[in-house]
Amino acid sequence: MLTVEFGRLGPLAGRRLLDLGCGGGRHAFEALRRGADVVALDRDGAECKDVAGMMAAMGVEDEIPAGSRATVVNGEALTLPFPAATFDFVIAAEVLEHIPDDAAAVAELVRVLRPGGRLAVTVPRWLPEKICWALASDYHAPAVEGGHVRIYRRGTLEARLTDAGLRVDGASYAHALHSPYWWLRCAVGIGRDQAWPVRQYHRFLVWDIMRRPAAVRLLERALDPLIGKSLVLYAVKPRSDDR
Repeated sequence: MLTVEFGRLGPLAGRRLLDLGCGGGRHAFEALRRGADVVALDRDGAECKDVAGMMAAMGVEDEIPAGSRATVVNGEALTLPFPAATFDFVIAAEVLEHIPDDAAAVAELVRVLRPGGRLAVTVPRWLPEKICWALASDYHAPAVEGGHVRIYRRGTLEARLTDAGLRVDGASYAHALHSPYWWLRCAVGIGRDQAWPVRQYHRFLVWDIMRRPAAVRLLERALDPLIGKSLVLYAVKPRSDDR
């Protein structure tokens, strides 16, 4: 299940891409399949181990184009272990809402992105997120590991990116059918993911991801502008002669 539309980034073959806060690796895996040299970074060592294992399996199954490389790094968003202008593309999917100093995190992303490079950032959208916060305090409590620390409006996120020197040139919304799932989880209790209504809705989402039925895809596309769970912004780091 991808949140970023790779067609908005541009051709990836032979280019370097950083997937910051890669989590389970969904965007890193897709970038690899498209021929990028991928660095998947996460602060969770267990996630890194799982992603590295999956990338190795992709290589065995010939799912990675010849010449593409994959690296997994256990690291922090605020102190990226890369020189300036290392990457042609950067993805930060559902990461910034977890970081207290999001401006510093964005500055690091801009630092490692080469001039002319492109960035995609996704965060939970304001309305679906506001409902989750209202339904469950442990969804966003600072003391909870992985809790969300802020709710973004589109203008706020755009300002973060433009203040860091990027030029925002696109936006989209995604995963409308996932918003009710999270509302259900928050309503019954975040820790009760095996509650009957949550399990049933999760089964539906898995079925949709695996089967991709046309009618459900059309429904989600119609709902994305209204209740899409994720906001996605696309931006470019201007070259010196573009300023």
